[in-house]
Amino acid sequence: MPLLSLTTNVKLASEDATKAFVTDFSKFAATVIGKDEAFFSVNFSYNPYLTFAGTFDPAIMLSVTNLFNTNAINSRLWSKAFAGYFEQKLGVPSDRGYIAFLDPGPEFIGTRGTTFEALRASK
Repeated sequence: MPLLSLTTNVKLASEDATKAFVTDFSKFAATVIGKDEAFFSVNFSYNPYLTFAGTFDPAIMLSVTNLFNTNAINSRLWSKAFAGYFEQKLGVPSDRGYIAFLDPGPEFIGTRGTTFEALRASK
């Protein structure tokens, strides 16, 4: 159920290029996080007004909301992987953004008119 929300001030060449990037990013994130891509939701936003360290140089903000395997060790591994990906694909250096890894708990993520906690309890 990972929810990823990426904002960048890097404009991609076209709508097709943006769609290709987002689908590639979804596959990459699934591999990095170790979960089936079928459960991922990815939001991508281009924001030309995104600043980092007071400049409009290429930058990112990524929020990863994920249940059950977010921990300090994985956060370090994932951060390194995502930083390399954004440098390669968007030209954003690793010192030009922040990544937040959050696990709010299954009782705080809803789907299908209920929560993940309730779905797990019903199995």
